[in-house]
Amino acid sequence: MKKWEENIRKVEPYVPGEQPQKKVIKLNTNENPYPPAPGVAKALNSMDTDELRKYPDPTSESLVCEMAKFYGVKKEQVFVGVGSDDVLAMSFLTFFNSGKPILFPDLTYSFYKVWAELFGIPYECPKLDKDFRIQRQDYYKENGGIIFPNPNAPTGIYENLDFVEDILKHNEDVIVIVDEAYIDFAGPSAVLLLEKYDNLLVVQTFSKARSMAGMRIGYAIGNERLIRYLNDVKYSFNSYTMSRAALLAGVESVRDRSYFEKTTEEIIKTREWAKGEFLRLGFSFPDSKANFLFVTHPDHEAKEIFEKLKECDVYVRYFGGERTGRYLRVSIGTKEEMEKLFDALGRILTR
Repeated sequence: MKKWEENIRKVEPYVPGEQPQKKVIKLNTNENPYPPAPGVAKALNSMDTDELRKYPDPTSESLVCEMAKFYGVKKEQVFVGVGSDDVLAMSFLTFFNSGKPILFPDLTYSFYKVWAELFGIPYECPKLDKDFRIQRQDYYKENGGIIFPNPNAPTGIYENLDFVEDILKHNEDVIVIVDEAYIDFAGPSAVLLLEKYDNLLVVQTFSKARSMAGMRIGYAIGNERLIRYLNDVKYSFNSYTMSRAALLAGVESVRDRSYFEKTTEEIIKTREWAKGEFLRLGFSFPDSKANFLFVTHPDHEAKEIFEKLKECDVYVRYFGGERTGRYLRVSIGTKEEMEKLFDALGRILTR
């Protein structure tokens, strides 16, 4: 090791899903199979490119106001960033500073551990039970903050608002972050609890239900004081986080509520149909309420299925690991894409 390497911060990075450079059936990164709302393309096509020489609005006022209107909250309760990863990283940096360990599940979004280690935040990971469910009592002990996804990833399991509120009641002295990247495919959002709990922060994204993973828009909704603290950190880190194009596209996406509801419902419908197809082929899985399924087969190794599907130009996600190594995470595509997946699986399982 070189002398200058001694003081370099070293972390084990998050490994994103593969982005193949050829045309495949891509079911490995939980992207939405449908295009964004029609108004998004129109807005981008009519954008005055001369505006690109100017900095964007650091307050992201247009998008913040549109989001506030959509959720029925004050604009002072909304924070936006470059994807929910940016929002979550800012939240870790802002709220998890007590020196006590923060808590998040052992099987969950693996970026949580990366941020904790990057920012020097101690953490503990209570284990999910044998059915991959969070045990609420594991979050009753003293801690420096809590974060968990709902629905969880990679399992897709959704917990109702009574469950979320129970954790909030037992943790009124720390910030509780509910990461709702997949909430639009599941059930009621914890946004409904904001009036009762000033320590709750709800984080969502445009990458899933709004079909805009490539535009990088995430947001948080919470108590006005929490949002003010988040903005203070953002302005100390990078004032101009959202591009003009992203703000323009985001506003148009939020305005088209009917398109958002239509495509979300289509994905839910395809997911429920896909559950039956997986069962028919002998797979089992937790009852996912996200836009993916976490499946396992009793007679075939997950990694082998993963590799054989790849040979058929069908990409799903394989994680490995002691508890996840028998499972594949399969994003919900269009009905046509899913039919091709099941056709490939049928051939693989009968070889």
